[in-house]
Formats: sequence, C-alpha cells, structure tokens
Amino acid sequence: MNIVVLVKYVPDATADRQFEDDFTVDRVNVDGLLSELDEYAVEQSLQIKEKREGEEITVTALTVGPEAAEAAVRKALQMGADKGVHVVDDAIAGSDAIATSLVLAKAIEKLGAETKVDLVVGGLASTDAGMSVVPAMLAERLGLPQVTLASVVETQGDQVRIKRDGDVATEVIGGTLPLVLSVTDQSGEARYPSFKGIMAAKKKPLETWSLADLGVDASQVGLGAAYTAVEETAARPPRTAGEIVTDEDGSGAKALAEFLASKKFI
Repeated sequence: MNIVVLVKYVPDATADRQFEDDFTVDRVNVDGLLSELDEYAVEQSLQIKEKREGEEITVTALTVGPEAAEAAVRKALQMGADKGVHVVDDAIAGSDAIATSLVLAKAIEKLGAETKVDLVVGGLASTDAGMSVVPAMLAERLGLPQVTLASVVETQGDQVRIKRDGDVATEVIGGTLPLVLSVTDQSGEARYPSFKGIMAAKKKPLETWSLADLGVDASQVGLGAAYTAVEETAARPPRTAGEIVTDEDGSGAKALAEFLASKKFI
C-alpha cells in the first residue's frame, strides 16, 4: 500500500506574521513550521501503517511551497514517514486552493505512475488559510471518492471506515481504496519525533520537483490565476482595557445584564 500524506509549511502562529506588497502571506521572512493540523494527518497515516503488520506500506510526505517548506517534509520524515516530495517553483507563489489542488494532483499522479497511490491523507485545514477544501478538490481532480473530517479512522483490507462528528449527529462513513481521506484534530494526538527518528530522517529520500516536472504551465498557478484575491489588509487594533462592573449597591447584576445585552451576548 502507498499512502501520500499532505503537509503544509505555514507561518508560526506565535511569530510576527506579515503580508507581502501584493497581500499574499509572507512565507519567507517569518518563522514557519509544519501545520499542526497536518501533524494529525501524518499520525493517522503512520498508525495505518503500524496496524497493518506484515504489509509493505510506504508513507510519502508531499508539500508545495517555497524552499523553506522543506522543513515541513523533514518533520514528517522525523515522525516516521518513509520519503518526501517537495514541489517548489517561484510561479506557485500566491496560488489559491484551486491552483494548489492542481499542483498536488499532478504530483500524486506522478507518484502513482511509479507505484499506485492507494490513499491520500490530509488535515482538517491549514492553520494559515483555514479553507478546508483542498482534500475535496483533490478527490475531484483525481477521480477518487472522499471520506473527510474523520475523528476516528479504521481500515481493513481495501475498506476505510470513519466517524465524522457534526454539531447535532455523528456519521459513520465507509469507502473503498483508493480514496482521499482527511482527519480532524480529534483523531489522535500526534507523536513527537524521537531522537532515533530525527537521525533516521537525515538518510530518507526527499525529491524536489518543479512545475515543469509535473507538466503544469505557470499560467495555471500563482496570484494571476487565483479566483480570489485580498484587496486590503489592516493591522489588528491594540487591546483596550475592559469595562469593570461593580456591585457596591446591589445593582451589579442589573448593570452586568445591561452590558451583556448591549453587546448582544444575551
């Protein structure tokens, strides 16, 4: 079985994140890391491999991004993935989800030309854009069924069954390999790379591909091909002091209720 897990390099949420002059996210001059939500996808991919003892299973970490995005693949390799692929090309900068799904699909097709890809695994969303649509777009482009937003994943033979938790109900959904799977942050805590894993990752293969390697024209990606664009940004306003409601004469409860009502909290 061959599993491809999607990993994204995103700006560190605790860092001073900025935009470029064209309002795209600055992914070069800021500290970045593997998206936390994609760590759950890596974890579930590794668990599937570990639970299917006796089978030959390869987990490939795939990312699209600038040179620094290699760090996301390295983290996945340290966690236990077998090999990595990094698609990097200056023309990709500014791509929206539609273009990103195109590049990912072409990369997966290239991987599948060598050995059939049975399972594509992604996270709930990226922690920078938060769109949650790439797995579905990828399934459409690859012509595969999708089982998405899984909080529990079970596999047996060529069958995959997931549990999806909604606001008012829980669904159990099944599918037959090959398919696209996405998992939530409720699917299981992601492991920390061990020292052994960190050292082993240095010897694992990591290929770098360009758009030309995938047969994708530069006009199909980038900001110029995006269906959406950011026209303006504004810095988050500084935090202001909160309002204190006192209860010196027994009117505190009324004052608190009036304050909450004025803010439409009640």
